[in-house]
Amino acid sequence: MTKELSKKFSKYFFESKVALGVAADESQEMCGNIEAMLTTWGAREGADGRKFNYQPEVFKAWADEFAKTGKPLPMYFQHNDESMPVGEWTGFEFDDVGMTGKGRLFTNTSAGKDLYTIMKESPAMVGGVSVGAYADEYQMVDAEGSPLDTTDPGYEDGYFQITKGGLKEVSIVMQPNNPMAEVKKLEFFREDGSANLKQIEKALREAGLSRKDATSASSKFNEILKARDEIKPVIETAPSQSEPDADEEAILEALKERKLLKKLNKRLEG
Repeated sequence: MTKELSKKFSKYFFESKVALGVAADESQEMCGNIEAMLTTWGAREGADGRKFNYQPEVFKAWADEFAKTGKPLPMYFQHNDESMPVGEWTGFEFDDVGMTGKGRLFTNTSAGKDLYTIMKESPAMVGGVSVGAYADEYQMVDAEGSPLDTTDPGYEDGYFQITKGGLKEVSIVMQPNNPMAEVKKLEFFREDGSANLKQIEKALREAGLSRKDATSASSKFNEILKARDEIKPVIETAPSQSEPDADEEAILEALKERKLLKKLNKRLEG
């Protein structure tokens, strides 16, 4: 490996972007729970030009060993591991796409509360996640994952793959590196039943709607929810002999809204 490549892939490095999700019903209690995809599998090129090809086996082995320690993984802001942690990661899950982390921000501390507030106010500015990974052993591979020898012409342009290693920390960042990472799960309704329109709008945009159409649709959805709450007393009250038509119309409208709510809720949860 050349000196330049050695500098490019140091033993301790930072990578991976993920949008960070905070449950909507935390706006009052500020419990700071976070669930995010920390990294994705397969060949990819980061925003900074570095190439990675992470595979789940290595990180699953690390997670199993790390769980035995009984300790949480530190959460920092911008990889500032010389400061106090702003939170902790307490669980890791794996699927065919990547590795998901679950944890919480320390909203009872000044740094954690400030960061939480900023993310709630401007998730587009501070919404990324980056892993601080280490490699005890690694290899360079091609896009298909086949190992490259140092004599191969494309060695220096290959993908860095950890074969033994894991995570030292995971940070909340402003400039994430993995554009393919995304929020794993978000709550769309608060405890009082009101809708978090920002999250609904985000889901509609991810489904292919334009910003304008998503905003319009989420506003219309909010009107439906309000109408649902307004007609609930009518549904629960037995219809009188004098106004059967009005009550029948209200019931039919409520059933339509219920179907719409179920369809939208399935889309949001998916």
